[in-house]
Amino acid sequence: MNRTVNTNELEAKKQLDIINELKERFDDEFRRTGIRKTYHIVTFGCQMNSRDSEKISGILKQIGYVETDTEDADFLLYNTCTVRENANNRVYGRLGHAGTIKKGRPGMLIALCGCMMQEPTAVEKIKRQFPFVDIIFGTHNIFKLAELIKIRLENEEKSNRQEEHMVIDIWKGTDLIVENLPNDRKYPFKAGVNIIYGCNNFCSYCIVPYVRGRERSRNMDDILDEITCLANDGVKEVMLLGQNVNSYGKDLDPPKSFAKLLLEVEKIDGIERIRFMTSHPKDLSQELIDVMGASKKLCNHLHLPLQSGSTRLLKIMNRKYTKEYYLDLVSRIRRAVPDIALTTDIIVGFPGETEEDFLETIDVVKKVGFDNAFTFLYSKRTGTPAAAMPDQVEESVARERFDRLLEVVQESALRRSKRYENTVQRVLVEEVNEQNNNLLTGRLGSNMLVHFEGDSSLVGSIIPVYLKESKGFYYIGTRV
Repeated sequence: MNRTVNTNELEAKKQLDIINELKERFDDEFRRTGIRKTYHIVTFGCQMNSRDSEKISGILKQIGYVETDTEDADFLLYNTCTVRENANNRVYGRLGHAGTIKKGRPGMLIALCGCMMQEPTAVEKIKRQFPFVDIIFGTHNIFKLAELIKIRLENEEKSNRQEEHMVIDIWKGTDLIVENLPNDRKYPFKAGVNIIYGCNNFCSYCIVPYVRGRERSRNMDDILDEITCLANDGVKEVMLLGQNVNSYGKDLDPPKSFAKLLLEVEKIDGIERIRFMTSHPKDLSQELIDVMGASKKLCNHLHLPLQSGSTRLLKIMNRKYTKEYYLDLVSRIRRAVPDIALTTDIIVGFPGETEEDFLETIDVVKKVGFDNAFTFLYSKRTGTPAAAMPDQVEESVARERFDRLLEVVQESALRRSKRYENTVQRVLVEEVNEQNNNLLTGRLGSNMLVHFEGDSSLVGSIIPVYLKESKGFYYIGTRV
């Protein structure tokens, strides 16, 4: 059944009222003490989490917090990821350290949000082992942060018992998409824009549909209004974000297509570059390929997760495409955009993977010639079908295959990057290089990094740069 997901103006107004109420409280405290409260956000995981952290930062700044670069802050938040078991363990380790900080900092608040918090077992462990945590919320109600802070402060005023202070607000799902709340972009010249939330694919190894919920598309007009405002604010590059951007609009009434959305974004004056992530191969339409081929603003980069080159394993993974389909898709994309840079995700050691299956993956990597690949050892995620599958691959076997795959990927990346050597390319200058203040770091349309000498006044500009040497995953260049 088709449904339209509208912004909830009443909820937005409610949250803005709470933000303003807290701001008055924090401003009064500042007038009394002359000290502003500080906050620090640690973000784990994907671009969606990074975008969520920008929203969280915007709310905290509007309330009256001041950002600091240390976890020794008045408000410390971990925005968690749970794609792999190791991600959870990292959070538990950081919490132990945070608890030590809190003992010496009266009034400090510690909050947790993100995908990991959608797992009941993780929340129960935190309640049991880390009772000093103050606020726990998930992926569906980030917009409620100010309200949760208010509740936590009220709890403390009512009781002296720490265990009665903790606020837990986890939603299993939602149709709400709350717009127009504060936002704190990392870069003034580029921005991420959510276009769809959640995922309906249920790949057998993946926890995302369980922690991010079902797909919910934003209204196209709301997206275009947001991007227009960003362009008016000086943004030159937008990244359209979703767990599966190719599914955008299927749940709207009437349905829209991702390709149509791209055509509308292309019309917005001031936007010079458009990116999107992530694309599921099964939903990448010929309509989208045609738009990519004709576009003047879409960057020549596509992240197209493969996961495995074995059709047998792809079926068990519930990916809904075959090796042959993927290779044909790549061929059609390259006919439309000959200079496209293709990157991918690959899992090594999925349950039941044989040497023959692995060699099928190697074959696809060699035939496609990826510009880069993010390779992962399979990691069990409790609650997914793959976690209970027989024939789990021994770690030593998986690691040996991983090393072999990495060698092929690196050879492909180096070969592909050489094609830009001794050419002039347009580069979006992003920042002063962290290791060398005399160097600037920018990004090509292909998403490759470029380091070159230049003045910090160039940050945010799109300029021509001569690429004199490829280092495999980045270039050394000279400003033209």
